[in-house]
Amino acid sequence: MATKRFTKMEYGSADEMIFGESKYPLSYGLGLKVGSGPIVPEINFAPRPGSEKTPESLKREYVDYITKDVLDRAVTLGFASVQLENEWISQMGSNSEKFAKPIVEGQKNMMRKYHDEYGIACAIRHTIADQREGDAGLRPGMDSKHAYPEKLLESLEVAAKNGADVLSIESVGGKEIADYSVVRQDIKGWLFGIGYLGSLDMEWLWTQIVDVAKKNKVVPGGDTNCAGANTAMFMAGGFLDRDIPRTFSAVTRAIASARTLVAIEVGATGPDKDCGYEGPIVKAISGRPSSQEGKGAQCAHADLMGNLVAQTCDLWSNESVEYHPEFGGSSVQCWLGVIGYEAALMTASKQMKTDKMLRDTYVASDRFRSPEAFILSYDNAYRIGQAIVGAGDSYYLRAKAAGLKAAELIQASNDKGKLKLSKEEKDALNRIVADLRSLPDEEGKFVDWALKEYASVPAFEPKNYEL
Repeated sequence: MATKRFTKMEYGSADEMIFGESKYPLSYGLGLKVGSGPIVPEINFAPRPGSEKTPESLKREYVDYITKDVLDRAVTLGFASVQLENEWISQMGSNSEKFAKPIVEGQKNMMRKYHDEYGIACAIRHTIADQREGDAGLRPGMDSKHAYPEKLLESLEVAAKNGADVLSIESVGGKEIADYSVVRQDIKGWLFGIGYLGSLDMEWLWTQIVDVAKKNKVVPGGDTNCAGANTAMFMAGGFLDRDIPRTFSAVTRAIASARTLVAIEVGATGPDKDCGYEGPIVKAISGRPSSQEGKGAQCAHADLMGNLVAQTCDLWSNESVEYHPEFGGSSVQCWLGVIGYEAALMTASKQMKTDKMLRDTYVASDRFRSPEAFILSYDNAYRIGQAIVGAGDSYYLRAKAAGLKAAELIQASNDKGKLKLSKEEKDALNRIVADLRSLPDEEGKFVDWALKEYASVPAFEPKNYEL
């Protein structure tokens, strides 16, 4: 079982939450400090297609081009600190000794050189590829075709032993049910897939990650429900999109926060992953440092809360950008400038004691742009956090409580004429509330029902979750 279930909020009120400050700040890497004042830019990148043909060409892409370009531009612009994030591509995870180890070592050696020569504080997060497949098996000994669970654990060891400062992952537990449910707007299925199954997988997986991190004296960062809640967010899209309702996406995000929290409950310390838009809820509960992305992530995707999500971040990220030339330099250099200057703005506002004014301005610019932005506004994120910690230690009940609280907050704002919903969005929200309220109050009854209801979903194997 999880070593710590949160039963109370780490913050006394929502207003205590602010960018650049966390209850449990961290120091790691080469002089980097997170959550103790200055906001740190976290640059995320991807290699060009074709560079993965050989281990040598991939190392050259990551080390000699990407890492050097990032550090050159950080020093050129006078940024005091920078964190790199290397989201592993499949080749690195499939053969970590051959493809990943030289990259991990090379990036860290390059960073030491710049730290020693220029004094820049820096660190690197390695986000291991989770290639596990539900139909093949999520746990060691199950996947006889690819051995992806074993390769995942091997990758963690390779990263931790050879230069990673922070270990993270975008885990996929429960995704098979979530994918089935999101296209059907089935909130019950989504609750089962992410809120329950996803939490079970997180508990197993993050126990392994924390053990590896502690053994190698590196930081066990955090997870993100990119595989689930971000899929819903992208399908909901913007004002031209009609794939799924934005109210559905908002409720899935709240449910996902209960799942993402599990990493911290079994020993992760943060900073959590940038693409986990549920980060404000997790930080409200745990007090751990948070990385977020928004308007600086336009190279990867659009969202409806590009300013708002900066409200409580400790690192500010761009999401992943493919390495290529731009007029102003390479892509990583240009996007580092974008996020680095925003981080400098936030840091300056703290020095001028106008940080809460800037935080509230960020929020005001996006608060009513979408239901998801609304429920992630720090005051509502705090309320959803309270619902989670007040629901006890049942993964099912706290995920259900998070979803209901988000839906109720959206309904109340719409009733007051603030968050304006179309008829279709209101109808979807009413269905969500009715469905969630119809579910039993006992976890066992819900699980028994769900196992029968979703037994025929492709790739779903209860044994992956020890059910």
